[in-house]
Amino acid sequence: MVSVLSGLIGGLVATIVMTMFMMALGDDSPPPTAALWAKYVGDEGPESYMMQGMALHMMYGVGAGAVFAVGVTALSLGVGAGALGTSLLWAVIYGLGLTVVGAVFWMRVVLAMEPEPKMVGLFALFHLVYGLVLGATVTYVPL
Repeated sequence: MVSVLSGLIGGLVATIVMTMFMMALGDDSPPPTAALWAKYVGDEGPESYMMQGMALHMMYGVGAGAVFAVGVTALSLGVGAGALGTSLLWAVIYGLGLTVVGAVFWMRVVLAMEPEPKMVGLFALFHLVYGLVLGATVTYVPL
């Protein structure tokens, strides 16, 4: 069983680590969340909303950790303390699911973007990292 609190903590830690990978391996372009902010809140281009985009991304990541915790507990998937392999498996599947939702729904439908294959590949890598860190965190921070 995974508590919502450990999911929130896992989401926070995973998003921080994921963001570090994004900063190290990315191309310094604004994240899709900055484009979301620019399209629906701001009146300038996404590059003007890097901080807002990163804050929004952090909130999404923390919230996604809580959703993961609720979901794996409701489905009795055996995630949590003492189940590192199972936790990593389900969290990686979840992270890759977030990739599909982000690349297909958010980028293509909501933002009307057509991401390049390289961008989608990096997007998948970053969400794989998110899943690995989330799974490890909810295993070793069982609150």
